[in-house]
Amino acid sequence: MNNFIEILNLKKVFGSGESAVHAFGPIDIKIQEGEFISFLGPSGCGKSTLMLMIAGLLPITNGKIMIEGKDVYGPKTDIGIMFQDSTLVPWRTVRGNIELQLEMRGEKIENYKEKINDLLNSVSMIDFAERYPPELSGGMQQRAGFCQTMVHSPKTMLLDEPLGKLDAMTREKIRADFQFLWMKEKPTVIFVTHSIEEAVQLSTKIAIITPRPGLIDQIIDIELPYPRNIDVKKSSKFTDYVRRIEGIFHEFKVI
Repeated sequence: MNNFIEILNLKKVFGSGESAVHAFGPIDIKIQEGEFISFLGPSGCGKSTLMLMIAGLLPITNGKIMIEGKDVYGPKTDIGIMFQDSTLVPWRTVRGNIELQLEMRGEKIENYKEKINDLLNSVSMIDFAERYPPELSGGMQQRAGFCQTMVHSPKTMLLDEPLGKLDAMTREKIRADFQFLWMKEKPTVIFVTHSIEEAVQLSTKIAIITPRPGLIDQIIDIELPYPRNIDVKKSSKFTDYVRRIEGIFHEFKVI
């Protein structure tokens, strides 16, 4: 694998003078193509700030970000982004919301009919394709949002706690959906989460972020075979990873 995203001496400060808030960095990290890396840290450590800078949606104070060797200066249109709250528009159906992503990119919808159906089938949403977002549960809305994010086959996906507001059973089902689609299409994924178990279950690597100002304390390779279903949580190796990370956060005095 090749370095796909390079983050060099990256720092973010909000405001200036005595009121300045040092939110994040400086950090250095290289992310390889096709990796699924989670940024795991306490609230307020700058995880979401980092993701917005990678997306080009937030200016950098110092340092640089490069994707495929090109500096990120502004909003990137060739990536997929998901947030904790659904971004579906309520006046379009599930299918219509997915098509909206294509329309905004000037793509021909007819060229993606099969892809849309495949995505909806993969997350058990094909029977709800003509429903409107207010008719769906939170989990269904996030599944639809994931299809919307994936439809143009982005090489980079940024997921900012997309499962944060869902119940435990729904989270487990959608984790499996995410994992299936990542294994099938292999985009480079940056996943922001508070959940240690979630990060271990999904990731090839986990970057541990310190309390603010967020720094990378260490990067842990997760050497568990895919696919990782719910049974992986019963393994001693999974438990060892979780306990190791819990010990790090205990040292941070955040748990």
